[in-house]
Amino acid sequence: MIDHVVSVSGGKDSTATYCLAVERGRPFRAVAADTGNEHPATYEAVNRLAERTGGPIVEWVKADFSDRIAGKRRYVDTVWRAQGVPVDIVERALGVLTPTGNPYLDLCLWKGRFPSRKGQFCTQELKVDPIDDQVTRPLLARSHRVISWQGVRAAESFERSLLPPFQRLAAHDDLPGRLYVYRPLLRVTSVADVFAIARRHGVPPNPLYTHGLKRVGCFPCINCSKAELALVDSVFPEQIDRLEEWERLVSDACKRGFSTFFNIVNDPVMEGRWLELERAGRPEEFSLAEFGVREMVEWAKTDRGGRQYPLFTREPSLACNQWGACE
Repeated sequence: MIDHVVSVSGGKDSTATYCLAVERGRPFRAVAADTGNEHPATYEAVNRLAERTGGPIVEWVKADFSDRIAGKRRYVDTVWRAQGVPVDIVERALGVLTPTGNPYLDLCLWKGRFPSRKGQFCTQELKVDPIDDQVTRPLLARSHRVISWQGVRAAESFERSLLPPFQRLAAHDDLPGRLYVYRPLLRVTSVADVFAIARRHGVPPNPLYTHGLKRVGCFPCINCSKAELALVDSVFPEQIDRLEEWERLVSDACKRGFSTFFNIVNDPVMEGRWLELERAGRPEEFSLAEFGVREMVEWAKTDRGGRQYPLFTREPSLACNQWGACE
């Protein structure tokens, strides 16, 4: 038996991929991974795909880090104490190491840090593994052949331009089934063409695109641009409030007592201050007030090295034409 599984994120490419699967006219399953770091508009966009297209309802899966957080609690309570970690740091960590039910936050509590460009474990832990464990592997275990539809375009990066439209993956060769990947959008170069695929099914763009955002899966993403971060703060300030609280909680779960959502080296001035404290051996002076998301937002609003505010700021809605989202 062959099972077609379409991965959906609420973004333009996965939405177009879902619509192409509908056009094929054959049964398929649609699956979305709830990262816990999504805007409500994205959840709605995903949940309304079926009613708008006549396709299957999107199944949500999400990671559960309860066991790993419990393991870290035991580690903190025994190993940290044996290592002589100060009692206040141990107690602070134990005070927050309880599952919240939010996959993204729970992942970071367990890790004691946020993902970064060089340690981008979020995609694997929050998207790939949950779909793999809860959908793909059970099908393969029943000797099914699984074709995973992925909304990947060669125009997005050099690495993706090297991918084939269809390939067999050697992963899960321990199971009797066989896994293949199909990339129906691989040769689509125009963003307007991607939106057009969804439009012919009556599916509007995710509303976040109309504000000029390039990324709508994970909101915000740790890799969002300076302009996007400033835009998120100006249009969706509640998202920054949430990240500020997450930084506090994850910092408490961290042995060094400090963790930030965005990479400090994004801001050269902030990085200079960080290195100054590192070289002076004064890590106790690191603070979220000086290096956290609020300070990063202030930097995102500036020009010329991060310390001069521009005289004029762009109206966020003007960018919708860039994506064809207002047509």
